[in-house]
Amino acid sequence: MSTSFNETAPGPARSAVPPAQQDGAAPRDGRAARRRAALFDMDRTLLRKETASLYVKYQRQIGEATARDLLRTLYWVGLYTLGILDAEKVVERALIALRGVPETVLAARCDDWFRLHVEPHIADAGREAVRRHQAAGDLCAIVTGASLYASRPLARRLRIEHLVASELEIDERGHFTGRAAPPLCLGEGKVARAGALAEAQGFRLEDATFYTDSISDLPLLELVAEPVAVNPDPRLRRVAERRGYRIERW
Repeated sequence: MSTSFNETAPGPARSAVPPAQQDGAAPRDGRAARRRAALFDMDRTLLRKETASLYVKYQRQIGEATARDLLRTLYWVGLYTLGILDAEKVVERALIALRGVPETVLAARCDDWFRLHVEPHIADAGREAVRRHQAAGDLCAIVTGASLYASRPLARRLRIEHLVASELEIDERGHFTGRAAPPLCLGEGKVARAGALAEAQGFRLEDATFYTDSISDLPLLELVAEPVAVNPDPRLRRVAERRGYRIERW
C-alpha cells in the first residue's frame, strides 16, 4: 500500500489515498492526457542535511535525548549512507519510544522542529527545481522514507501538494502504537507507495523524474524516465556515472 497526502487539507492527515484528479483536457483522439510527475527525496536532496540527527539534536534541546542518543543516530546514518543498514530493524527499535504518544503531539513537535532546525537547510537548487516543475504543470511529490510528520512541514513550505512517506500506526484513541504500517517507504516499499500515487493521480512512473541522493532508492530510479542523482552517496555516484544518470549538486 502507498499513501499520498494532499497538503491543502486541514488537520492531521490520515491513511487515505485521494481519488484521481483531472490533470488536463483529453486530446482530440479521445485518449486521456497523462500528466508528468516530478518526485523528490527529502534528506540530502531537497534538504542539504539528513533529518534523523537534526531531530535528535532538537530532542536534546528539549531534554528528551542524550549525547549517546545522538552518537547512535549518527552511526546509523553512516551505515545508511554506505547502504548496509537494516533500516526496518532500526525503525522498529526507534518507534517503541512513540508508543502511547498522541498523534497531535508529534505533529506539533515536528512543526516546531522544522522551523528551528530544518528550514535553514532547504537547498536553493531544490526550491528552484520544484518551481520549475510546478511552472511546467508537472505533479510534484515528496517521496521519502521519513514519516509524514517529519516531511509534511517541508511539503507545505515548498507548496508541494503530494507527500508519500512511511506511515505510523495509530490506535482508536489517536495514539501511536509504536509500529509502522508496512511497507516502509524505502527501497521496493518506496516503489510500491509511489506506484499507488501514480495510479491515484493518473501518471506513469515510467514517465516521471526522480531526484535522490541514495543508493537505497535505486529500484525507483531504475523505473523512471529521468533519474537524477543529487548529492549522491559514493555507491549511487558510481552507478550514475556508469549508467549516464544526470548528477547534480544542490
